[in-house]
Parts: sequence; structure tokens; C-alpha cells
Amino acid sequence: MDALHPRLLVADFGAAFRFYDGLLPALLGATRTRGGAKGPYAAWDLGDQGLLSLFDRAAMAAAVGTGGLPRAAGQDQAMLVGRVPDVAAAHDLALAHGAVSAAPPADRPEWGPGLRTAHVRDPEGNLLEFQSY
Repeated sequence: MDALHPRLLVADFGAAFRFYDGLLPALLGATRTRGGAKGPYAAWDLGDQGLLSLFDRAAMAAAVGTGGLPRAAGQDQAMLVGRVPDVAAAHDLALAHGAVSAAPPADRPEWGPGLRTAHVRDPEGNLLEFQSY
């Protein structure tokens, strides 16, 4: 059984798929275990544990009866965080796969001793943090 893992609900499944399918194997050594670019579902594992899955937002809204509701706007409500050996390299790799930089690599001693972070947004606008410490 997989540990609890995030599932992102995305509007442009193809763009999100291409981003994570390029990033996760190169950055973390993840393996795509289910799905493909046409969707509506794809998943990546790290070893024998689920790491991340994507699901088409409209398909999920239809399944739970919320298809007619507007999407909430405002500040971020969730973020994916990954510990990496080189924050700058992870930031650059994400940008090469279509991310948009939200905050460049920076030391964050106020958050913890030796902590360094960078933040990007995936093609859907989801916030990711790369950190090392």
C-alpha cells in the first residue's frame, strides 16, 4: 500500500504531464507507473511508494458533483516540497521543463540552520519548493 501522497487536479493535463514526466525522473529518480500524456490520470512512484499523481480537474469535478462551481482564487493553499542535493540545479531543471520561477535559490537561515530553498510554479500554477539543509 502506498503512503499518503499528493494528487494534483489539473486543467491542462498534457502540460502538467509533460512537466512532471520530465522533472520527477531526472530530479528524484521517480518512475512513471501509470497513465500517459492523454490522461486523465498518471502517477509516479519512488521505489515502492507513490510519489505524485495527476488527475484531470474536470473529470474529478464530474465524479464528485462540483463541475458547475468556480475554482477558488487567492493565495496558495498547498505546496509540494522536495529535499534535493542542489537547490539551484533543481530550480534550473524545473525551468527547463516549463516551470516559472516564483523565488530564486536563496539561503533561509531564519527558517532553519543551513536551509536553502527555491520556488517554482508548474504549468498549472502549483507551487513547488526545492530545499536543502
